[in-house]
Order: sequence, then structure tokens, then C-alpha cells
Amino acid sequence: MRLTNLTSESQNPVLSGALPKAMDALEDQERLDGLAGAVRKAVRAIPLGRKRDVLRGLWLGHPLHPVLVQVPIGAWTCAGILDLFPGESRAARRLVAVGLAAAGPAALAGWVDWAEQRPRQARVGLVHAAANLVAVTVYAGSLAARIKGRPMLGRALGFGGMTVATVGGVLGGHLAYRQGAGVNHAEAVSVLVEPGWHRIGVPEDFPFGEPVRRMADEVAVVVVRADDGRFYALADRCSHMDGPLHEGKVLEGCLECPWHGSAFRLSDGVNVQGPATAPQPTFDCRISPDGQVEIRLEQT
Repeated sequence: MRLTNLTSESQNPVLSGALPKAMDALEDQERLDGLAGAVRKAVRAIPLGRKRDVLRGLWLGHPLHPVLVQVPIGAWTCAGILDLFPGESRAARRLVAVGLAAAGPAALAGWVDWAEQRPRQARVGLVHAAANLVAVTVYAGSLAARIKGRPMLGRALGFGGMTVATVGGVLGGHLAYRQGAGVNHAEAVSVLVEPGWHRIGVPEDFPFGEPVRRMADEVAVVVVRADDGRFYALADRCSHMDGPLHEGKVLEGCLECPWHGSAFRLSDGVNVQGPATAPQPTFDCRISPDGQVEIRLEQT
């Protein structure tokens, strides 16, 4: 009986994994790369200055975009619920307008994040943004219809916009949870490094001011010997997109990722410049009595 049920369930396109397969196929659409490159160039050219890191969520500790999207999605969802009840058209209209007003900042934050993503992520992100743009357009039509006294059309367009926005949400979920866009790629360091001190060489192995890669158990570590002789060590893989920090540059007491320019303070791993929104795990350093450089994961 159970085998029969499993066979039946496997024919369901949702349970059989058809949707994840479709998402994976979208990742392979190299034809989107040309458009993605042009849009990426345009987004990077926007003169945001330090506001770019604000939009990335550097101050928050994780991407700001998922926070901002709660407003339009919440407002439109509430509008859809109110549309099911008579006499609530005015409140629903106001909620549609609130969602439209909040969509702009959410989209800008999303574009800033998207501009630093890998090609496969960028392809999904481009379609995610296109779905959201369609949803905004449909909701704008819904608001116009409501203002002109055509409530039935306004409601129909509202439910259409909600459907398209849901598709955009599914794509956004794939980006975050399947592709790891925006997650902290250094989070596992604390569980992969055994407690205690790890020997990584002698001082002469580390040129002054140059990042050097070493291993502590299964974790790659980047070590910098400062001009004053102090040693600093951070997890080598950038928390943003796994960039190899040992290939980066040491600038004003910070280590800059060679891939996207995130800057981490050597003394404590704090990210002083995005796109990374999470700090880098740090290691205590010492010289042992027999002259070996030793590191251990910083005690918290």
C-alpha cells in the first residue's frame, strides 16, 4: 500500500521535484548573461556612495532587502484579504498604494545585492526581479482602476498581482535557500575548528604585510604579520561569497576581498565595507615557547 502511495505521489509535479528542477534549469540559461551584465553595470554606476552599504544591510548584520519586502508583500496580502469582504474597498485601496510606495526601496536594495552575485544566481535574480516588476505594474493598474471607480477590475488585478508576486517570492526563496545568496558563508567555521591551539609555522614563514594562507583543521585561515610584528588571523573564505581573502590586499589595518571588495578589520574581523554583511571569524595568535606561530579560534 505504501509503495502504491509513493508511486502516486511521485506523479505530483510538486512532490516529484519538478519545480526545483525548473529552477535549476533557469540557473543554466546562459542567454541571460548579456542582459545581466548590462544591468549589473548600470546598478554599479548609480552614485550611491556610502548609502550602498546601508542598502546592503552592513549596519544590520544581514541583507536589508528581505526586511524591506515585508512591507509591500504584507500590504498587498492584507489588501487581498479585505477585497474578499464588502465595504472594505477604501482600506484595500490604501494598502495597495502603501505596497507600491514601499516597493521602490525594496527593489533598490535587492538590485544592489544582486549586482555582486555569481552568474547562476544572477540569472535567477533577473527573473525574480522581472516577476516583481510585473507584479508592481499589475498592482499599479489595480490602484488606477480603484481610483476610477472600477472596483471589480481593481480586485481582479490585485489578485493577479498577488499571484505574480508569489512567483517572485518562490524565485527569491530559491536564491536564498538553494543558491545561498546573502547568507553568511563563514558561519560554519566555529564548528569545524577544534578547540585549542594550532601550529601554522614559524614567524619567518610570514612576510610583513602580506596575507598568507594556512589550515586549522578543515578551515582555511588567512594570516597577516603586521609591520609591528603582531600576527592577525581570519577565516580565509569571505563571508559574502567565499572569496579567497589570502589573495586580497592589506589596506589601513583591513583585509580587502579580491572578489567584491568587502573589507574586514584585521584586529576583530568586523566588516567595515560591503557587500559582506557578516563579520569574519577571527583567531587569537601567539608565539609558543619553542618559536612556533599558533592560532586558536577567538574565545567568546
